[in-house]
Amino acid sequence: MAKAWTGSRIDLHLDLTAAGPAKRRAALEAALREAIRDGSLRPGVPLPSSRGLAEQLGLSRGTVTSAYGQLVDEGFLTSRPGSGTAVADVRDPKPPAASPHRFAAVRPEHDLRPGSPDLAAFPLRGWTAATRRVLAAARPELFGAGDPQGRFELRAALADYLGRTRGVQTSADRVVITSGYHHSVQLVARVLRSQGAKTVAWEDPGHAVFRGLVAGAGLSLRVRPLPVDEGGAVVEALTDESAVFLTPAHQYPTGVPLDPARRRAVVEWARARGALVIEDDYDGEFRYDRRPVGAMQPVATCEVVYCGSVSKTLGPGLCLGWLALPSRLVEAFVRAKLETEPFGESVGQAVLADFVSSHAYDRHVRAARLRYGRRRERLLAVLEEFPGLTAHGVPAGLHVLVTLPAGGPGESEIRAAGEARGVAVRGLAELYQDPDEARQGLLIGYAGPAERAYPAALEALAGTLRAVGLQTAPNRPWSESSSRTTTRPPARSRTARGSCRSR
Repeated sequence: MAKAWTGSRIDLHLDLTAAGPAKRRAALEAALREAIRDGSLRPGVPLPSSRGLAEQLGLSRGTVTSAYGQLVDEGFLTSRPGSGTAVADVRDPKPPAASPHRFAAVRPEHDLRPGSPDLAAFPLRGWTAATRRVLAAARPELFGAGDPQGRFELRAALADYLGRTRGVQTSADRVVITSGYHHSVQLVARVLRSQGAKTVAWEDPGHAVFRGLVAGAGLSLRVRPLPVDEGGAVVEALTDESAVFLTPAHQYPTGVPLDPARRRAVVEWARARGALVIEDDYDGEFRYDRRPVGAMQPVATCEVVYCGSVSKTLGPGLCLGWLALPSRLVEAFVRAKLETEPFGESVGQAVLADFVSSHAYDRHVRAARLRYGRRRERLLAVLEEFPGLTAHGVPAGLHVLVTLPAGGPGESEIRAAGEARGVAVRGLAELYQDPDEARQGLLIGYAGPAERAYPAALEALAGTLRAVGLQTAPNRPWSESSSRTTTRPPARSRTARGSCRSR
């Protein structure tokens, strides 16, 4: 049996069994050289002591000491009194070629694309305190596979929070924890397909990435575009779909809430057809002129699948979302989750549960609401310098939709000019399912930049708009504050298909 050692710094796997007793030193030197060359032993890694490695490999200490000395002389290892022996840097100084499979894009200097909160304002102190409390009280089970439905304490904390702040009527046994909205959409699509669904409706324009997720992934679900006008999704156009995906509190991307009469109509449609309403409450906490519009779920708890996450409040990197479900669907969703994610993350769930239960989450959202409300006003002040631009939507969310003047520069020209200045915004046209119905516009996010970087981002945006030839208003500096009410989105010309059935 090989002996264990306590004096060595790391474990090494070096196979010297093929070498005879007289060749052990040469074999050890060759094995170490090869491990250093192929990167198995990286520069700076401390090696075991000569005594520890000798015990592990069944060699004499003198053999190991001699091998170490030879490799130090050759430049493969470094040795300093009191610091032990370590791997030297013998790499090729030329940087490796970039991999063609890299997915991480370079972040622009002024990122005004919608969808991200101010990550620099992450409540690090509160999150760290919650993490310490969780780990101090942790049982061994915390590091196991856990409940596929999600940790109970987080489900209970979210049921309480959603009831207080969004009016959602649910309980811990009807909440399923996911890895974010992307994962939630995957689960919804799987459950719908397992129940025989063939067609779903999606707001047009809408979340193109998630719409594509439903249509793809081999789930064979057809996605019909549901037109949007100044009252939100035209739900009267729904016919025989099995489900409809909506953003009723703040339609993405137009920024309008779903008209109350249409809220009632879509619930009646769902009840008559036995269909589901998938409610994406992606930024429901952020309303700046009055209390946020409540969720749809409370008036249709048996028809609505309510989706939420921390991606717009804390950050997408936490990979934490939730579904508040009708009771009859919980088992189906847990089964679907086991198929896609058999082992859920537990420590982050426990930390979020503490963060929510201690009301640190409430405090963070309130502070973010004040900060983003001020940022929105500053953005509107910039846009008012350009009379040809029109901002749309209610004072809510993390972005503003801006439509462009007829005969002026298009969104692709503006985005290209912005890219040259380090400014990134999103185009409206790419969010339409039907290219023939696409409208030109810009989605400008105001939450992403750090607080200290936001003024420079607005200045760069204004410079971009001037560079493409947009006319400016006289005697109106871009930095003045504004409380202008934004207008409604442009009306759609599409005729609604069919009507809502009633029973």
